[in-house]
Amino acid sequence: MERLVNIYLRLLQETDAKMFRYLYKSIDWDERCIAIIGAKGVGKTTMLLQHIKTTFANKDEALFASLDNTWFANHTIFDLADEFYKNGGTHLFLDEIHHYPNWAIEIKNIYDSFPKLKIVFTGSSLLQIYKSTADLSRRVVYETLEGLSFREFLKFENIGDFPVITLEEIVENHQNVAMEITNGIKIMPLFKKYLRNGYYLFYKEGVQKYESKLQEAINNVIDVDIPAVENIEFASRHKLKKLLAILSSLVPYTPNIKELSDAIDTNRNLTVKYLSLLANAKLLNLVSSKNKTIGDLTKPDKVLLNNTNLSYIFGDDTNIGSARETFFVNQLNAVSKVSLANQGDFIVDKYTFEVGGKRKTFDQIKNVPNSFVVSDDLEVGHKNKIPLWLFGMIY
Repeated sequence: MERLVNIYLRLLQETDAKMFRYLYKSIDWDERCIAIIGAKGVGKTTMLLQHIKTTFANKDEALFASLDNTWFANHTIFDLADEFYKNGGTHLFLDEIHHYPNWAIEIKNIYDSFPKLKIVFTGSSLLQIYKSTADLSRRVVYETLEGLSFREFLKFENIGDFPVITLEEIVENHQNVAMEITNGIKIMPLFKKYLRNGYYLFYKEGVQKYESKLQEAINNVIDVDIPAVENIEFASRHKLKKLLAILSSLVPYTPNIKELSDAIDTNRNLTVKYLSLLANAKLLNLVSSKNKTIGDLTKPDKVLLNNTNLSYIFGDDTNIGSARETFFVNQLNAVSKVSLANQGDFIVDKYTFEVGGKRKTFDQIKNVPNSFVVSDDLEVGHKNKIPLWLFGMIY
């Protein structure tokens, strides 16, 4: 355990606690057991270390440990909790919990055996499939951390610390809000920079390394995270990568499951399951018509990459139309459900949106109530025409 403590103290010393992600203040850190789930690279580890650094005067009361450490090859999480608690520990922070087999059982046992010990753990966004597990659902409060919004990117770039704007505020007052934000700021170059390399927190480590780090993160999700929660063979991992590469050149894509199945040499049910796994892993966004229930074996009506940064991993000739829709769905999905519209592109709550370029017209939605055109390359909108970038201020 001494080795883990030394690593914990070193990481704590090296953690910058100046800027916090949007989720930090909304978490009730007094809960007995909290799970923070999200994609690789969005800042889950940093959030735990920032919380410890700014909350605990006595750092011995807390302990941070990553479950991919080799210490856990011959020790259990329960062993760690037991020794930590006996030595006066009160708050245990466990990172990358999906790397540990049977983690759910051990978390339950720790929760039941140490009533005064508080636990916070992070894990892959794939762990959302455990939310409904009866033994855990009564004990664990789940929080989901998305990648950086455009609003947060502006904050991390020291451009400005703008407030969150609700969807209602955007549709009702977008012109005034956009004028306030763009006063003294050239917003479009910043927006283009964000679309290419601003979604994952590790962009702060340098743009030159960003694409290689993102490629590494994708491989890690498919080679490590998915097999950790889903029993799949090595050949299936290759098929997942091939499917992702195929879709990246087609999005936005209305799935033809037979064609996709033939392309990756598998059957229909596995192809649809692979789509669901890639979506749960935050590599894809699957969109379906309003009121349609999506399950693991349900074909989605439209497939998009999860975020625009992923587009550049598979080539520089990113389709601008695809990027617009990808950004819109990615940002809105963080706060609401996005569905396909019969007229227009998407429905969010009671609003219908048609997404396009600066010259996009209202022809497709002219008779649809509560409908709006969302336009790229537009700093400030007018009436029912809203700038695309403004939807990046929603969380």
